[in-house]
Amino acid sequence: MISVLHAIILGIAQGITELFPISSLGHSVIIPQLFNWHIQQNGSYYVTFLVGTHFATALVLFLFFWKDWKKIIIGIVRSLKKRQIEATDSYAKIGWLLVVATVPAGILGLLFQDSLSKLFTSAKTASCLLILNGLILFGAERIRKNRQTIPRNVSERDRGIAKLRWNQAIGIGIFQSASLFPGISRSGTSMAGSLTSGLNNEEAARFSFLLATPIILAASLLKLPDVFSNSYIHMRVAILFGAISAAIAAYLSVSFLIRYFRTKTLTPFAIYCFVIGISLTLYFFCR
Repeated sequence: MISVLHAIILGIAQGITELFPISSLGHSVIIPQLFNWHIQQNGSYYVTFLVGTHFATALVLFLFFWKDWKKIIIGIVRSLKKRQIEATDSYAKIGWLLVVATVPAGILGLLFQDSLSKLFTSAKTASCLLILNGLILFGAERIRKNRQTIPRNVSERDRGIAKLRWNQAIGIGIFQSASLFPGISRSGTSMAGSLTSGLNNEEAARFSFLLATPIILAASLLKLPDVFSNSYIHMRVAILFGAISAAIAAYLSVSFLIRYFRTKTLTPFAIYCFVIGISLTLYFFCR
């Protein structure tokens, strides 16, 4: 059973780690075992609780970027009416890039969700994969430095994203699909894929947050009806507190990260994943 206190802590952790490139799923696996909480992590009720916190995070992202989503949705509709994406229509291009980049993770998630769910109980695996996540972030930053990406002002930012090629969008989607494993960050892998495709850190973060919204919403909506079934009536208070905590943490996180990535890089998060991953791996294997 998840207490209200545990729900609040897990909700805050979800809202932060979903957007910070340090793996929300990995922390959701590690935290209960690190503090010896008596939570059955492979139980359906824990998955349903996580669905509630993920839905809250996705809703915050959608509202935070509402002005952008409005332009993107109008752009997609405009391109459908014209049956083409005009070279100057940046938002139509971004919209279809997001659709293309969503496909790989969506397909792999549907195919392997049952087998991957077994990893929800393995803090050892999640800790080891945090190390790998750190290495991915380090590698992406090294490639970005070698490519010497050019800082762009606000007016050029979306045009820079719209210059991504379709095969690059697929590549970013494949990168992101690695986040199906606990310990590998969704935002981290999508940012890594974006950086290796030529975007700068601010553009990569922006594209990553936009890309996360439909992925998380779609996955959440598949499971969200469970929250309202009689089987989970005893969980609704915990889910509510967890979702509210996740929403507040997500809003603060995205507000901070949008400013942070204007001038900063993924390196501090890579160091965090590497150090924490090694420390937790040693702890869980030695205890």
